Amino acid sequence: MYLSRFLSIHALWVTVSSVMQPYPLVWGHYDVCKTQIYTEEGKVWDYMACQPESTDMTKYLKVKLDPPDITCGDPPETFCAMGNPYMCNNECDASTPELAHPPELMFDFEGRHPSTFWQSATWKEYPKPLQVNITLSWSKTIELTDNIVITFESGRPDQMILEKSLDYGRTWQPYQYYATDCLDAFHMDPKSVKDLSQHTVLEIICTEEYSTGYMTNSKIIHFEIKDRFAFFAGPWLRNMASLYGQLDTTKKLRDFFTVTDLRIRLLRPAVGEIFVDELHLARYFYAISDIKVHGRCKCNLHATVCVYDNSKLTCECEHNTTGPDCGKCKKNYQGRPWSPGSYLPIPKGTANTCIPSISSIGKCYCNPLGSVHDRCNGSGFCECKTGTTGPKCDECLPGNSWHYGCQPNVCDNELLHCQNGGTCHNNVRCLCPAAYTGILCEKLRCEEAGSCGSDSGQGALPRSSPALLLLLLLLLLAALLGITSPLGI
Repeated sequence: MYLSRFLSIHALWVTVSSVMQPYPLVWGHYDVCKTQIYTEEGKVWDYMACQPESTDMTKYLKVKLDPPDITCGDPPETFCAMGNPYMCNNECDASTPELAHPPELMFDFEGRHPSTFWQSATWKEYPKPLQVNITLSWSKTIELTDNIVITFESGRPDQMILEKSLDYGRTWQPYQYYATDCLDAFHMDPKSVKDLSQHTVLEIICTEEYSTGYMTNSKIIHFEIKDRFAFFAGPWLRNMASLYGQLDTTKKLRDFFTVTDLRIRLLRPAVGEIFVDELHLARYFYAISDIKVHGRCKCNLHATVCVYDNSKLTCECEHNTTGPDCGKCKKNYQGRPWSPGSYLPIPKGTANTCIPSISSIGKCYCNPLGSVHDRCNGSGFCECKTGTTGPKCDECLPGNSWHYGCQPNVCDNELLHCQNGGTCHNNVRCLCPAAYTGILCEKLRCEEAGSCGSDSGQGALPRSSPALLLLLLLLLLAALLGITSPLGI
């Protein structure tokens, strides 16, 4: 009996889930910059805001250590095991691949055994501070989309600062402080991201959450990007429209998640006790096995592709923009000030394309049905639409017919028949019956208007709200389980 009820509930859930598919939980991928649409004037470009996909940005960075000779192994030295600080017979030797721990091992593929890691020299010069700066540089503006995660092979440091730069390392600002004792180390009260809110999301905090000593299960440090997103998009990041709206209208918030460089400042290694054991200084060092930085090239919502060529990241700009970040208008397209694209309105956003300069438009006439503009561009020629040619864009290329400008033949009497009773007109468009629309009359007109109902006689299902569907699901579950509805239904 219970099995049959479970199977019935599962089938019901699948059915309701499929019905609710038109109600997306995450909005706005922005993976297309433009698309062609058909209007009464013919085929035109519809421009949209767009951005590259989020990816693992550690594939494209350059790493620099300061001091540059801080990596262990030159000269060779011994250090103590992480699990047993008094077993000090491990060796680091830069001249032997199996015993070397160079910086690139912070970013290699993990998953094999034993794990690979970068390691610093030990604290052999105590009481001089053992401090290391690890700088990650992209030579490109990037936008962070996920938590920064640093995995230590040694104990997590007693004191550390994560910093960011927006000007390629010329100036630095703190992102977050980490310490076993925030008040003692940085004169700050300890906090976590959970103590923040929408109004304080940009506050720079010191956390004690990630600064324990030798713990085999406590090796990871986070900088919580998603938790900050959640203040606007909800705990499961389902209301991305709200987040995009905030990023659109609040430059400081947008800049907070934007970097050209990151710097990890290791200020004091994991000691594990109040006092440093001066007789066993080989216990103290830094070792990092993995750093994860997920993000995307910042292209100001004017590109979907960011290419990596000659060790350099560059946006492939659309919308008549140019520059490494698509941060300015192309020559002869400065008819209005450059502006970044906008996430709003959801889900397509606004492209804010650059338009031709008045000074670049000549005095010759271009056919408006075949040309992008009705006047010549700065080179003295008409800029023809796809499919048109000629000095005035008033001729069609082969395979196109002149009708509202040159368009490819979309229907004929042999191969591309108009559907649902439509008739082909000039090999260019289908003349559709009143109830149908689309290039080949393949769509119900009421579907485009969102007005198809059970009484329309066209077989369209009425749209239901998610709340109504959820109520229906609860009532059916109650019926299957034999529970009396509190509404008496």
